[in-house]
Amino acid sequence: MAKKTKDARIQVIMECTEHKTSGMPGTSRYITTKSKKNTPERLELKKYNSILKRVTVHKEIK
Repeated sequence: MAKKTKDARIQVIMECTEHKTSGMPGTSRYITTKSKKNTPERLELKKYNSILKRVTVHKEIK
C-alpha cells in the first residue's frame, strides 16, 4: 500500500471577490483543503455567499 502523508493536503482560505467590491460590511470566507501535488495553483470556486444571498466566485487567499 502507498504511504499516506498528512503534508500532501493543506488548509486554504477562500474569500468572496464580489463581496469585497460591494462595500457591504462583513466577509464571506470558507476554509477548505487542497492537494499541493494535484493543484499547485490557487483555487477559484463558485460558493454560496450568505450575505449577498447568491452564488459568487471565491478565490484562495492563503
